[in-house]
Amino acid sequence: MTKSILFAGVGGQGILLASKLLTAALIESGYDVKMSEVHGMAQRGGSVTTQVRFGDKVHSPIIGKGDADVLVAFEPMEAIRWLDHLKPTGRIILSTGTIPSAVILSGDVDYPQGIEAYLKEHVDLLSMDAQAMAVELGNSRAMNVILLGALAKTLNLENTDWIALIKDEVRPEFFELNKKAFTVGFEQ
Repeated sequence: MTKSILFAGVGGQGILLASKLLTAALIESGYDVKMSEVHGMAQRGGSVTTQVRFGDKVHSPIIGKGDADVLVAFEPMEAIRWLDHLKPTGRIILSTGTIPSAVILSGDVDYPQGIEAYLKEHVDLLSMDAQAMAVELGNSRAMNVILLGALAKTLNLENTDWIALIKDEVRPEFFELNKKAFTVGFEQ
């Protein structure tokens, strides 16, 4: 059976690294894996998604509407934007910290309220302020690895050597931070 994971967030949040680490872990675990990236306006804080599909045999990296087993949303508005891609039995892993878009920052539109409450009512939701948790660890950029840790637990991938994979993919000076971040996320 093929599983589909959709990462959605804003440019600069580390979505590509999280997807790359997940893909490496799945390959190491013996799965056929396909990954697709959509950068959008990443350099301007726009929406960014990656799609990872894995199983015995995967023919396409593309996740259609209603096909994602897990939506990892790095920002609440991105969770709402991509909600239609989640299976009715799917799960959202949500970082609750907000990143206002340009129209919100300009004052033309208010940031939508009640997103987390709405999601709690309608889907299986694991929510945390991964950005604040990462700041507590010493660097807000580790939020992606916190969310990855929560995803690894959700997917029952605890037999993978995540620490070795993280060590291979991050710069040495950020290894200890990311090691802690993964553990914090896995414990959620």
